[in-house]
Amino acid sequence: MATYEPKNILITGAAGFIASHVANRLVRNYPHYKIVVLDKLDYCSNLKNLNPSRPSPNFKFVKGDIASADLVNYLLITESIDTIMHFAAQTHVDNSFGNSFEFTKNNIYGTHVLLEACKVTGQIRRFIHVSTDEVYGETEEDAVVGNHEASQLLPTNPYSATKAGAEMLVMAYGRSYGLPVITTRGNNVYGPNQFPEKLIPKFILLAMRGLPLPIHGDGSNVRSYLYCEDVAEAFEVVLHKGEVGHVYNIGTVKERRVIDVAKDICKLFGLDTEKVIRFVENRPFNDQRYFLDDQKLKKLGWAERTPWEEGLKKTIEWYTTNPDYWGDVTGALLPHPRMLMTPGVDERHNWTEEIKSLASSPVEASTTAPATSTQSTTDAPQKPSYKFLIYGRTGWIGGLLGKICEKQGIPYEYGKGRLEERSQLLEDIRNVKPTHVFNAAGVTGRPNVDWCETHKQDTIRTNVVGTLNLADVCREQGLLMINYATGCIFEYDAKHPEGSGIGFKEEDTPNFTGSFYSKTKAMVEELLKDYDNVCTLRVRMPISSDLGNPRNFITKIARYDKVVNIPNSMTILDELLPISIEMAKRDCRGIWNFTNPGVVSHNEILEMYKKYINPDFKWTNFTLEEQAKVIVAPRSNNEMDASKLKAEFPELLSIKDSLIKYVFEPNRKVPTN
Repeated sequence: MATYEPKNILITGAAGFIASHVANRLVRNYPHYKIVVLDKLDYCSNLKNLNPSRPSPNFKFVKGDIASADLVNYLLITESIDTIMHFAAQTHVDNSFGNSFEFTKNNIYGTHVLLEACKVTGQIRRFIHVSTDEVYGETEEDAVVGNHEASQLLPTNPYSATKAGAEMLVMAYGRSYGLPVITTRGNNVYGPNQFPEKLIPKFILLAMRGLPLPIHGDGSNVRSYLYCEDVAEAFEVVLHKGEVGHVYNIGTVKERRVIDVAKDICKLFGLDTEKVIRFVENRPFNDQRYFLDDQKLKKLGWAERTPWEEGLKKTIEWYTTNPDYWGDVTGALLPHPRMLMTPGVDERHNWTEEIKSLASSPVEASTTAPATSTQSTTDAPQKPSYKFLIYGRTGWIGGLLGKICEKQGIPYEYGKGRLEERSQLLEDIRNVKPTHVFNAAGVTGRPNVDWCETHKQDTIRTNVVGTLNLADVCREQGLLMINYATGCIFEYDAKHPEGSGIGFKEEDTPNFTGSFYSKTKAMVEELLKDYDNVCTLRVRMPISSDLGNPRNFITKIARYDKVVNIPNSMTILDELLPISIEMAKRDCRGIWNFTNPGVVSHNEILEMYKKYINPDFKWTNFTLEEQAKVIVAPRSNNEMDASKLKAEFPELLSIKDSLIKYVFEPNRKVPTN
């Protein structure tokens, strides 16, 4: 049997449970392979899952969505990918009943994007598609032979239907375009690092907390469980020995009832099952059994190595050693979770009390399983709800944020408190109950930054003390703060010369100290690095479609008698402010250069102004030395590297394209020829 040798592997969904074990195994065992992992870091993913691999030179992590065709094509080409292991998917069955479109988008559309990229690039030698045993549908209770790979697909829930649909696309691309595809269908997997919405980690964490273990229905549902390292080895075997065009079941014939899983966990914790186990309403369409035939994979040389008792002990040891690995997961421990870990959902609800009420509820406390019901009272998953608290109501950016929220239907309120007054900020948060806080307040100077040179106390009070105070309050309240900062903390230097195309990156140290305003902004940015709840957005020379606004950079230079002609990075607010709201939803943190890619000179902007707005417009240039004679403080001129933002939002336009689309075309007064 020929052995396949990949060179550069792309693993999607690699910060998730199963894929992270596979990625870590391949990085560890094959240092000559380049492993590129892609993950959008959804609620059930965690970068810490990949910590064993991150120091390795053959490992690279990319944050992104498989639904982004631009990003996927870019990665395949620039990383010379020859192999894809496609794990990325929404997998929690309960969530699929109330959020099925999201499952279709991730599981079917995302897979389609990958397949199309493979077709276009023409360089993929293996495409391993990871599916599920649930595509077979429910196995008959008296069946003694499991579903083999050629069995009919009969999915019974929205999740398994999307996985079956994705399989059909994979098969079609294999047949129509000759894509070298392999599909796997796996049983349930358990072990360290798993997000606790799944049965085994949920029961372990509940047992650790001395809380009841809720059993759906009567607990007679049967499942097969494989330990995560055994599954990672199975994928290692399929990668190297699997035949193109084939399907492989990754499973075990050893089955366990859910009630028995609960009893085994109770036994290892020394708990009385009669007191701990509680029967609750069954979840909708809870299939009784999934049973796989595992002989085909065994013929490739794979075998289950970890006995159930050993694997369960290892898993319990890991969770007891790492009880806070996933943070506050109280909502996921409910008998019927409601997607509480989705960004934007208010996590300050006292879910612990709701769980504890299960133990004292006269109905749920019965140790007798309820009769089967045709109706379900399971709560449908809730759409993420947001409410924004915005500071900077009278400012330009703050005002625009409110308008965008209104357009998007996002509830918001403006903060009433002064940033330097902690008690007032806390009162705002108590009254508004926001999911996110946006800080667009700051002193920039009127009519320009020269004002700050003579009002230093006011400048530092707001830009440094107030901003830090708000960040600290937000951290205390468990809130993400989007902070609109500035890129006017850099100037062209020997390493970043004008016209070189080498921009300042997020990790670069500020080098511009020409104005007191810039000094305060550089100071607070450095101090904010200690706050992991802050997303700092470096705005530069903001421009909007409102050419009547005196703060608009175009409006400013169009009114100047003389203009310095120098290229700069700039921020088109009409495009980027909505992106900042999306960044809040995505829980983006850290420092981001918040500019459109590339640079544009002041003369180029005025040429556009003349072309689109006023054909008779004229201006005069003067030098930086001449400018210095008429201003109090020097001005920052630089190019910012926007590649990090572009990777997160591949659709982001270059500065010149964005100027035309969002500013000049909407304001065009000169007719087209």
